[in-house]
Amino acid sequence: MSATVYLLGAGPGDGGLLTRKAEQLLTKAEVVVYDRLVGDDILALIPPQAERINVGKHAGNHPVPQERINEILLEKALEGKRVVRLKGGDGFLFGRGGEELELLREHGISFEVVPGVPSPIAAAAYAGIPVTHRDFCASVHFITGHRKADGALNLDYEALVRLNGTLVFLMSVATCGEIASGLMSHGMSSEMDCAVIENGTRPEQRKFIATVGTIAGVIQEQRITSPALIVVGRVCSLSDRFDWFSELPLHGVSVLVTAPATGSGRLEHQLRELGAGVTVLPAIATVPLDVTLPELSGVRAVIFTSATGVRAVFSALLERGRDARMFGGVIIAAVGRETSEALRQYGILPDLVPPIFSGEALGRELLERELLKPGETALLLRAKKAAPGLPAVLKQAGVRVEELAVYETVALPLEEINPVRYDWVTFTSAGCVESFRASCEGSGFFDFGSVNALCIGPQTAKSAQALGMKVSVSKKATLASMAEFLKEAAV
Repeated sequence: MSATVYLLGAGPGDGGLLTRKAEQLLTKAEVVVYDRLVGDDILALIPPQAERINVGKHAGNHPVPQERINEILLEKALEGKRVVRLKGGDGFLFGRGGEELELLREHGISFEVVPGVPSPIAAAAYAGIPVTHRDFCASVHFITGHRKADGALNLDYEALVRLNGTLVFLMSVATCGEIASGLMSHGMSSEMDCAVIENGTRPEQRKFIATVGTIAGVIQEQRITSPALIVVGRVCSLSDRFDWFSELPLHGVSVLVTAPATGSGRLEHQLRELGAGVTVLPAIATVPLDVTLPELSGVRAVIFTSATGVRAVFSALLERGRDARMFGGVIIAAVGRETSEALRQYGILPDLVPPIFSGEALGRELLERELLKPGETALLLRAKKAAPGLPAVLKQAGVRVEELAVYETVALPLEEINPVRYDWVTFTSAGCVESFRASCEGSGFFDFGSVNALCIGPQTAKSAQALGMKVSVSKKATLASMAEFLKEAAV
């Protein structure tokens, strides 16, 4: 990827529509130059060490002129950097991508174009509108409604009406009245079906069905703002029949999923399937520590408190040519179902997984079942910074406790993400809460009282409550239960 510029289409807004190739290149970028319409969930994929350059273009406001954007791409490429130019939708569909490549070609800089899902097709689909349908039209046409520098639209309305196909106008909110009048004055019926779609594919998507004769008034009455597009054609009459996006259980719900950088995928995918708008904030990166596991001859029980700890332990074992057999003859206990499932992947069935997701609950149950007795030794394999509740419960009962830190957590920057913009922020560990706090405060955000926190268990909830968050707890200590909680809360 050295000294190459990658022109990536970020798609229409829903991060789930980002292509696999675009994601792979984005996560390896050294410099990312991006526009306003790229969503938080996609920006969260940018590596923490990468240089971010926000050129923030939107209708009527270009804080960084196009010529300067072209120069930035060239300058960074000449530094030998892996440069990603991240554009909303598709870079070659009214995205000025061709202009940005001209200067690179002149200077012999290699580049690659990765198409994005075009916003006019995706937004219409999320509004239940197929842009083509054999019973209604045989063509679709994409038209920019953006005025040129001289203020003119220069649209051939007669030709557009004669096409008798679906017309999709981008960047046309401000010029909608003029466009509608031009179409009607050249023979289009004022009763022709029409739709306006605002924030297409995003949780805040709004659509309004109208006619060519009324669409301008609807846009004004509903205070439609960019990004929005206008669809003209008989296919708009199918919107209510084919509307699927607004019927999803979590449609309109935005969720900020905080998790270790390697452990958020399952919750993210469950929420997306339910229709939520999801941004993954890797609030913490987990870093395995270089540790040597002790012999277990004098150990009665080994306790794992997280799936991350399980992976760190077995990674260290395998590097040293050892495996699960070293745990033969000792009691294995795990905090939470996710930790238990991680152990199962390495061939270990835990002897105890308490129904309550907390270290204290695990400690009490070990004692109540007499799996640990006074004078016996328990080995805790967990994070470098961990809650003191579990060892305190065991020590109070006379159990000898040995703790071994197998990984540590490192806070990542919050960047442009504003937690208040989300309906919910999810936390799967007290460590995530702490790292979220560090990331927020490092970015100048202190309004924790405005955060609606959904926590996986009481220990995590306690940490969130200490910051003043409005806290809810899922019924069970599982990611599925967290998703179900949000589904019920949205009813």
